[in-house]
Amino acid sequence: MLRSSYNTDLGLKDVGKEVLLVGWVSKKRNLGSLVFIDLRDRSGIIQLTVNEGVEIPDIRNEYVIQAKGKVSKKDVANKNLKTGEIEVIVSKIKVLSKAKTTPMIIADETDALEDLRLKYRYLDLRRPCLQENLKKRAKIVHCAHEYFDENGFIEVETPCLTLSTPEGARDYIVPSRITHGAFYALPQSPQLFKQLLMIGGMERYYQIARCFRDEDLRQDRQPEFTQIDMEMSFLDQDEILTIMEGFLKKTFKETIGVDIKTPLRRMDYFEAVDVYGSDKPDTRFGLHLIDVTDVLKATEFNGYKDAQCIKAMVCPGCAAETSRKVIDNLTLEAKKFGFGGIGVYKVMESGVESSLLKFMNEAQVKDLVNKTEAKVGDLILVLAGKHDPVCFAMGALRSQYARKLGYIKPNTYDLLWVVNFPLFEYSETEGRYKALHHPFTRPTPETEKYLDTDPSKVLSAAYDIVINGYEAGGGSLRIYDQDMQKKIFNILGFSDEDIVRKFGYFVKAFEFGTPPHGGIAFGLERLSMIICGTDNIRDVIAFPKNLRAACPMSSAPQGVDPDQLKDLGIKIEE
Repeated sequence: MLRSSYNTDLGLKDVGKEVLLVGWVSKKRNLGSLVFIDLRDRSGIIQLTVNEGVEIPDIRNEYVIQAKGKVSKKDVANKNLKTGEIEVIVSKIKVLSKAKTTPMIIADETDALEDLRLKYRYLDLRRPCLQENLKKRAKIVHCAHEYFDENGFIEVETPCLTLSTPEGARDYIVPSRITHGAFYALPQSPQLFKQLLMIGGMERYYQIARCFRDEDLRQDRQPEFTQIDMEMSFLDQDEILTIMEGFLKKTFKETIGVDIKTPLRRMDYFEAVDVYGSDKPDTRFGLHLIDVTDVLKATEFNGYKDAQCIKAMVCPGCAAETSRKVIDNLTLEAKKFGFGGIGVYKVMESGVESSLLKFMNEAQVKDLVNKTEAKVGDLILVLAGKHDPVCFAMGALRSQYARKLGYIKPNTYDLLWVVNFPLFEYSETEGRYKALHHPFTRPTPETEKYLDTDPSKVLSAAYDIVINGYEAGGGSLRIYDQDMQKKIFNILGFSDEDIVRKFGYFVKAFEFGTPPHGGIAFGLERLSMIICGTDNIRDVIAFPKNLRAACPMSSAPQGVDPDQLKDLGIKIEE
């Protein structure tokens, strides 16, 4: 036997007990007659005390050792350790494996940059914080299996080699060796298959599904990711959301001990964008967007006179510290969103200060302050233009100022559903409508009538779960009528030939009795990231890619052997 218990299983109840422990040397302190070793295993750290006379082999940090000894109560407890009230008085130590000096500090607080951490990810994973994150992620998956099994769902695996379909992100494609020039696609989601399972009579399906999207990366996005994926037949939207809220309640309680109050509130998409500047609003703080179109459109400033929408945001107490440099940075932020600049108004004791006052009369300035309810010392930011771009740009500034002002309290969670999204968005560059979610989303009964006259007015029976400003999951009621599905395809610009070529097997299934159904998918990494309290999705993935979609550890992607390409009938052009 190599081990009798994990480190943190031991406590005062075990004083006097002889134990056999294994793990990595986290720290060694030699005091001459006494040697202290911090031994780290998956559960945590325990102190080994080696008295004079006990033979100690050459031991360095990150050596793997086995220690035999008796549990003893410490004279002075270490409150920073779970095992801080005890130590193990060692009678024998054995080195199981030696280690070179590591290129990084193995601790929660490390000195290594992320690329180095990813290159030596197996060392990075020894850090207690990452191990704790992966434990919580595993607990979320456990909760999913337990909850959905108890609620009548059947776990079904769907294919990873499938047909490439349009209207999503870019596919990862896999060449066929059997049929040269033909390709599979890795699934962006199990969308079509889970709907086919409903047609197949499964009624309630779930899966911990691996998904792949070849898109530009960011802090909360990876090329390969995992969904907790569900689909349900014969349930309306209220029933689906109630089931999902039960899962979230169980998950938060069992992973981090947080009680989520249900039912969760629901916010209309247009309210979210208009008031918070985001379709995934962080509602833990205020800084609401204020419509000042009626106040500023009457000024002499052309940027306001010609605007469809003018929004303001008040930043409390920020006027004095808003220097010329800060204003220049705000202008740069506005330009990132396609705006020429941003209106900046400081409410001071002496009055309002702004470079735009020359275009406004005294009454208009007063109306702006009254409408925004700004106080002395406050900063008013104003953007003008088309409604959605203005709101989304202001929403980005809202998040920045919330962090700057310390408005976001740690370890707080606010969950809500965003509902009633537009079914379509119009692409100016492509000159056509595109599905805001995907082409299989059902229109709401109230707006279905606009499909033939004005598709921009059609709302979708879609719902996103938003947690602390992150879209943690999303879904919708699906189209189950073949005529409706064809009409949606036609609005999206698909010809009959396109429909048959891309979705032939799918629309064919609709001819054989399709139940009303709907579904949702939670992003496992996003949900884990929120629950673990990190803003970097790579902190909850064992072996993630970097922002270049590369693996610094394995050096993937790389070229392959010419014979492999020959087998596939592929030639690489220089």
